[in-house]
Amino acid sequence: MKRFRNILCVVAPETGCKPALERAVTLAENNQAELTVVDVTEHITAGIGMPEGGPVSADLQAAIITAHEQKLDALIEPYHQRVKVQARVLVGTPFLEIIREILRNGHDLVIKTAENQDWQNRLFGSDDMHLLRKCPCPLWVMRPEERTNYRRIMAAIDFDPWQEEAGESDLNRLILELAGSLALSDFAELHVVHAWEPVTENMVRVFSSDLSEEQIAAHVDHERRDQQVQLEQLTGRLRHWIGEEAYEYLLPRLYLRQGNARKEIPAMAREIGADLVVMGTVARTGLAGFFMGNTAETILNQIDCAVLAVKPPGFVTPVTLEN
Repeated sequence: MKRFRNILCVVAPETGCKPALERAVTLAENNQAELTVVDVTEHITAGIGMPEGGPVSADLQAAIITAHEQKLDALIEPYHQRVKVQARVLVGTPFLEIIREILRNGHDLVIKTAENQDWQNRLFGSDDMHLLRKCPCPLWVMRPEERTNYRRIMAAIDFDPWQEEAGESDLNRLILELAGSLALSDFAELHVVHAWEPVTENMVRVFSSDLSEEQIAAHVDHERRDQQVQLEQLTGRLRHWIGEEAYEYLLPRLYLRQGNARKEIPAMAREIGADLVVMGTVARTGLAGFFMGNTAETILNQIDCAVLAVKPPGFVTPVTLEN
């Protein structure tokens, strides 16, 4: 099963960040992982009559950093007996500094609380969306003050039509291993969802207009059966990846939804009452076909539960350590 070695937890002490911190501490315990907890404060810009980088603005920046450090130390103090925790305050644009912290120190999981976006009726704010697009390691964004343990975890997977082996992709494997591991640790249900659109239907209607509706329906039904086989084969591989005993305990529930992923994935999350959705947010390297760009963002903007977002192997963040 997936194990983490170097976890980064992003907190804002004045917000409902305790569930994210509790989850990070528990994962660090269970994985014997390193844990770093960070808070991010904006860089102070010079005001009217205040020179950039001058003594007044430097003193003000230092005072703000000290105040954040004190709050951060008070927040993590109760956990020192459970795990070794490093704490630091980052200065700058939040999503940029979080990604740079990952690049500098090789974190393999980021956990944070979603920004408060009630006024937009969306869970994820601007920095969250930047991280969901660009974070180079798995990113777990949790609701403020959510439940300690999840009851239902949903894995949203997809198949690449260009691969000979059905569903054989490192991204699908990562999604399923993460979802399965967390479902086991939380004693939660695992729901595996694949949304597909009949590729042949539109092509047949355009290029073979002489076919009857019954013949078109037969083409769609054939494709549906093929998708179902791929879904069952992929979850069969999960049995090998996590072990027979773990698989038999989980007995994942499988769903094949016909329709656009933008609509079907959020609808399925609501239908089953998912507490967490594990999904990809970038297309596979060099290929189109997974949740890309607008598709991923449309899905995320409709989801009202925690999300664990992963990138395909080979993904390189556009963010660099240089300014």
